Amino acid sequence: MSIKYDHGGNIFSVARQRGMDTSRAADFSASINPLGISPAVRHAIVDAIDSLIHYPDNNQSELKSVLSEVHTLAPDCFAVANGSTEIIYNLPAMMSGKRAVIVSPAFSEYGYALGQHKWDVIPFILSHENGFELDMGQLEQAVEKGCDALYLCNPGNPSGKLYSRELVAEVYELCRNNGVFFVLDEAFMDFCEDQSAKDAVVASPNGIVLRSMTKFFGIPGLRLGYAMAAPEVIARLSLLGGPWSVNTLAQAAGIAALHDHEYTRRTVTYVEQERSFLSEGIAAVGCLQVFESRANFLLVRIDADTTSTELRERLLEKWIMIRDCVTFTGLSDKFFRVAVRTREENTRLLEALRDFFGA
Repeated sequence: MSIKYDHGGNIFSVARQRGMDTSRAADFSASINPLGISPAVRHAIVDAIDSLIHYPDNNQSELKSVLSEVHTLAPDCFAVANGSTEIIYNLPAMMSGKRAVIVSPAFSEYGYALGQHKWDVIPFILSHENGFELDMGQLEQAVEKGCDALYLCNPGNPSGKLYSRELVAEVYELCRNNGVFFVLDEAFMDFCEDQSAKDAVVASPNGIVLRSMTKFFGIPGLRLGYAMAAPEVIARLSLLGGPWSVNTLAQAAGIAALHDHEYTRRTVTYVEQERSFLSEGIAAVGCLQVFESRANFLLVRIDADTTSTELRERLLEKWIMIRDCVTFTGLSDKFFRVAVRTREENTRLLEALRDFFGA
């Protein structure tokens, strides 16, 4: 049985189908750092090329050492992978049980991965009407009905909603008290690191925190991600998958990226600035509702007699790609997501939206 993977960022396949020049396309469908690859990472990749005559470090020792410094956790609290998606697909085999609650709308790969291992998936759907607020009373009822794992993405994808670390710690305690394994996906937490709940989750073997390095550091083509958890959880996770899944160039890029504090600072500042510009511009169209976001993307609701699919197709004619959110559980064909890009690209998108909606 084949699986249809619904994602943004399919720029090469879309370009082939549409006859697009990728250098002239504006890809708002994938939430990748608009500043591009940092010079430090570029240099690290070039310097590591001669090392390709050897197998990669299967233990990712140097990268784990740097992660340990960054997060002030022991090196054995980390598992490095070929993108955090590799970990997502290994988790169902590691966890005990067969019923999982997914706080939704959410990244589709959670459900796909669980389905491959015959888990039952129960969506806990948040409402756009209250800004995707998380009601602890209702979540407690869902957990107590019976489940073995709970998935939460913070900031939310595709909502961009940030839940405080205190609230997430409360969710973790709910899971721990009910024997439920907690999967916390912090793929976009680099934009608001002070709200990470990693310390609470890593403190005991009842959960795991996922991180992506490809989005914030602009290297999705290299595939790099990691998990943080109690050492016994990491040990169980490390038994799954094959050797050498993290290539030499990805490890070199990750080490350089984590050391590049200036790039991190510039990214956070730039994304905050452009997110505000883009959000205000979209809201000014009049028939579009923009949801507050702490990530590098915005979720938008259409209040007009058209659909996100129709909008996506029209924008493709202008070589602009957006993420149609019709495939997200809990959303409809009235929602789309756009990444925060450069000022030039953001202006181009706003002009196209004004043209489409006659604003």
